[in-house]
Amino acid sequence: MYNGKVIICDDEVEILRYLSKILSAKGLELEVFSSGTSLMSVMENRGMDDVDLMLLDVKMPDVDGLEILQRVKRMKLEVPVVMMTAYASINSAIEAMKLGAYDYVTKPFPKEKIFGILEKVLERRELLKENSALKDELGIPSGATPLIFASETFRRVHDMAMLVAQSESNVVILGESGTGKELIASLIHNNSPRAKERFLTINCAALSDTLLESQLFGHVKGAFTGAINAQKGLLEAANHGTLFLDEVGDMSPAIQAKLLRVLQEGDFIPVGDTKARSVDIRFVAATNKDLEEEVREKRFREDLFFRLNVISLHLPPLRDRGEDIELLARHFLTKYAARMKREITDFTREAMQLLKSYNWPGNIRELENAIERAAILTRGNTITAETLPVWRTAQVPEPKQNGGKRLVSLETIEREHILHVLKASGNNKSRAAKILEIARRTLDRKIEEYGLEDEGIR
Repeated sequence: MYNGKVIICDDEVEILRYLSKILSAKGLELEVFSSGTSLMSVMENRGMDDVDLMLLDVKMPDVDGLEILQRVKRMKLEVPVVMMTAYASINSAIEAMKLGAYDYVTKPFPKEKIFGILEKVLERRELLKENSALKDELGIPSGATPLIFASETFRRVHDMAMLVAQSESNVVILGESGTGKELIASLIHNNSPRAKERFLTINCAALSDTLLESQLFGHVKGAFTGAINAQKGLLEAANHGTLFLDEVGDMSPAIQAKLLRVLQEGDFIPVGDTKARSVDIRFVAATNKDLEEEVREKRFREDLFFRLNVISLHLPPLRDRGEDIELLARHFLTKYAARMKREITDFTREAMQLLKSYNWPGNIRELENAIERAAILTRGNTITAETLPVWRTAQVPEPKQNGGKRLVSLETIEREHILHVLKASGNNKSRAAKILEIARRTLDRKIEEYGLEDEGIR
């Protein structure tokens, strides 16, 4: 049994009777129209917000289905439309798809065909409702990027982040690149007592020491060559708010020492100045490194680690969040279809299976990149496996096996992901470094370390 409302519009009495019988037997609420004119009148006067699917005949004597479909799109109604016709015309099918039809069926059609379409439409409706409910539950402000999840694994992280948000303690977010650390940091800020103040971010790995120091602490006029004007730093700009230090594990010892003073004393000195300025900031830091190991190896200050790591959150990789892959993929599809003004609404079964079976070494960032690429390459309104990135055919070293589980080394995962991003960006190293959120010099080192020159990377 289904739960939803369907509109049927056809000038053939037998078709109306047939569809009414099979759909009402499934528990669906029906509204039947024998002419396009009557349906158009209802659309104009009442709208279609409560409708889950429209079944329209292409050929009708007064107003045909294609004209109604165009009206649906002009009115920006969010209802999927399936076209029906006794004329097996490929031109009509192409025209319907261009206008934004969800699907197209040729009469006479078996009930299984309609039921299959219904299942897809209603499943999509439930996913959209779940995403909306999750957004409301998380208290995401208007315009903020939503957290999309259904897995218990990620829900535990979310619940802990919501609990942590109410405190004033500093937080360290740990996890692989691309797992959504900045989103969690933003969630903490938006649900904290500081929510009305500023939330600022800085990537500590993307800047040289000199530039990072200037960006964080600011400088006075004449502090160094080129400092023709005084500049306020992020510490001063984030006063009373939250400062997110991304990739804090890549911060140099010299900058670590200066940051420690801010956490201990609540003040800082801009570059070239002699007077300290007081600030009240909550710090949220993130890294994909093992900070405890960095402390043991004397690459990260122990005192700074303890000041930052009052509370730590560990974000799971996407491969441990299997239930979330489809939700995230559909979210990104909606995002990029709207951005590109394309009517792309679904994935083929093969494409979705491929997304769910892939290991995602680049996590959510790699998934988003894959969906954006597929949205660009697809020609119809459905993402197919053929439009997904080249990792489907990438030659990955044969994995070790343990109890049927696929196991590869972290080095293998990182190498393959860097290679994939480089190829996807057309060997543009600057763009690839930006996607990977690492410094260009770090990328050059890893290219040499992994021997990627042999893969055609220059």
